Amino acid sequence: MYIPTFDDMVAAHERIKPYIHRTPVLTSSYLNELSGCEIFFKCENFQKAGAFKVRGASNAVFALSDIEASKGVCTHSSGNHALSLSYAANRRGISCNVVMPRTAPEAKKSAVRGYGGIITECEPSTTAREEVFAEVQAKTGGNFVHPYNDPRVIAGQGTCSRELLEQMEGFGRTLDMIVAPIGGGGMISGTCLTLSKLAPDVQIIASEPEQADDAYRSFKAGHLISDDAPDTIADGLKVPLKDLTWHFVKNHVTDILTASEIEIIDSMKLTWQRMKIIIEPSCAVPLATILKNPEVFAGKRVGVVITGGNVDLAKLPWI
Repeated sequence: MYIPTFDDMVAAHERIKPYIHRTPVLTSSYLNELSGCEIFFKCENFQKAGAFKVRGASNAVFALSDIEASKGVCTHSSGNHALSLSYAANRRGISCNVVMPRTAPEAKKSAVRGYGGIITECEPSTTAREEVFAEVQAKTGGNFVHPYNDPRVIAGQGTCSRELLEQMEGFGRTLDMIVAPIGGGGMISGTCLTLSKLAPDVQIIASEPEQADDAYRSFKAGHLISDDAPDTIADGLKVPLKDLTWHFVKNHVTDILTASEIEIIDSMKLTWQRMKIIIEPSCAVPLATILKNPEVFAGKRVGVVITGGNVDLAKLPWI
């Protein structure tokens, strides 16, 4: 198992700069007052393809040799990695095959097809996803870019927190904590990779749905625990940790906090109302855990990664 290094993250940042946005950091005085802390939102919902995952996907695609790239890429994903990999493959002019659960949001499927990705649907479980993917990869011969358990992907995701730390200097602030959602652990792992070098005193808090809390239970037990098909509104957080992301979680994460479905939906709606930005349910989990645990965050300067904004507007969870 190759563990990506800080130098890998730096190289990734240079490699992907032509293909990503340096996304803004936004604040809300209302949410600061409500939470009792000072929150700085790193808005990856404004990223290319609408999600942070374009960072890792672009790094993986543009790190391929010409020979490797000639066979295209393939992956399995509930949505944001699928559309991000399709975007990156489109920019390089190579094929992209993705396996997606049949229950994945139509907005994300449409985006994949819009970027030229070829979708094969599967049942909504980790087992089904991996079984169907094995068939697709055998047929296409594409280079497998795992949604999160891939050193290239983690190095790419680490560029997000590097930017956040740089942007905090413009606010004249340093951070006490960074909070990000956790599903498979790609973003959290990238955050750990970057902060362990640049800001080792900053606490890393992972946020997870109560109904998909395998990372929380793994963290408390000290060993990997996986759920096959959890049911949560946060569709991007249904996948389990793997060996590589677990390495970063167990060694660098300070704590994992959870939120209920109604808390996630309420925080998503609150963000739409107060900040006037579109975020998907998975991105609302960090704010939900902050509001649920005020004693943990009281008086702190907290960075929050808003991971994406790809929402099916016909199926908003509060309607």
